[in-house]
Amino acid sequence: MKIIKNLVQFIAAFFKAIYKVIDRVIIIPITKFIVMITDKLGNRTDRFEKWITKKNTLIFISLILAIGLFMYVDSESTTIITDSAEVLYGQKVKATYNNNTYVVEGLPKSVDVTLIGRKVDLYLAKQLATGVVTADLSGLGEGMHTIKLEYDCSIRSVEYKLAPSSVNVTIYPKVSQTRTAGIEVINKNKLDKKLSIGDVTLNNSEIVIKGAEHILNKVSTVKALVDVSKMMNPKIGTTTIDDIKLVAYDSNGDVVKGLEMEPNRLSAKVVVNSPSKEVPLKVVPAGDLEFGKAIDNITTDVTKVTVYGDQDVLDTIEYIPVEVDVSKLSENKSYDVVISKPSRIKEISETNVKVNITLGTEVTKEVQNVSIETINLDTNRYKAVAVGENSSKTTVVVKGTKSVLDTIDDSTIKAQVDLNGYGEGEYEITVKVTGEDNKATYNPKTTKIKVKISKK
Repeated sequence: MKIIKNLVQFIAAFFKAIYKVIDRVIIIPITKFIVMITDKLGNRTDRFEKWITKKNTLIFISLILAIGLFMYVDSESTTIITDSAEVLYGQKVKATYNNNTYVVEGLPKSVDVTLIGRKVDLYLAKQLATGVVTADLSGLGEGMHTIKLEYDCSIRSVEYKLAPSSVNVTIYPKVSQTRTAGIEVINKNKLDKKLSIGDVTLNNSEIVIKGAEHILNKVSTVKALVDVSKMMNPKIGTTTIDDIKLVAYDSNGDVVKGLEMEPNRLSAKVVVNSPSKEVPLKVVPAGDLEFGKAIDNITTDVTKVTVYGDQDVLDTIEYIPVEVDVSKLSENKSYDVVISKPSRIKEISETNVKVNITLGTEVTKEVQNVSIETINLDTNRYKAVAVGENSSKTTVVVKGTKSVLDTIDDSTIKAQVDLNGYGEGEYEITVKVTGEDNKATYNPKTTKIKVKISKK
């Protein structure tokens, strides 16, 4: 009904336009001409009326008007009759075949259709266009085929051309496999930073994938993309997310296309929690003080902070380091320091801390026979031994104020050599010394030792 209504409106508008032109170009000028002549003749209008009402005069005038009207209509109709072209872009291709048995490759999703004909016919053709290009594959079996694409044009006076008009397709038998869907949580960064995602449980993890065998063989894994941004106002507890998309990946992590999945959408129960941990701040002085000075006391206006993140990350956090540059410091000083958030920690309760450092006179003491330990060696493959005398122990020189040194437990001082990345061989390694009290400094008298690493 809408198409017929549009056609009627088009025809009515066409004739209305012709009438307006005739009225403007012919009737109004002739009427003005007759009125002008009548005014000039005055009392002689009777003679003009007799002339204008004669049969021969009327025939002559009618002939002139008919010729003029014919010439106008002929010139206007040329634009309607002349052939032109219209392009219908992106017309969908609909294939007819047994999709329960076969898979078709090489068939385009859409093509462009060019319509050629008179403008009035093209108008009707566009109004009646189905927007579907058909490809009949019924009766074809496995293998390669060249098929012709067809477009159903209801106006037979219009010629149509497809681009492309024929395509090469390959038909494969459809096979199926069962895979277990993994879970990939996406858009976690859109959650409140204090919230974390705990357990995620799918309503169905067994997925049947269908398609050509060579496509199915590419599939390394099938994952359910659990989009936590779909949760409205997420809170601590269990939330259900529906319409979870399934995606197949190959061994390189690229998406495998051309598959069917049953089911093609899942739902999941998602546990939302807020793991946190309270840890102390540990001030770490950096740089060398003025000669003869040592740190006697360090105080902060914030001693502990609460950190938020995944539980496995929180388990590795014992304290939050706060580094303060004390280079060339010669007197007491207060610092306003930004607390740096550790890697993989989502949120921290405090972002700034005021650090007060009090200085005193530096004194020295020596701690004898501190054992040198090896760390970060691949002990499953290697063993390490110190080479030479005085290579297994060292004397550590500790500097600080007297009150600080008096409280230091010598057993908390550690001397270590880092063997990370070292393999079989003999190496000279730097000795590093640490202590629990950061107000003091620790330096080994033996700065380097030789270590021999051999296979077990």
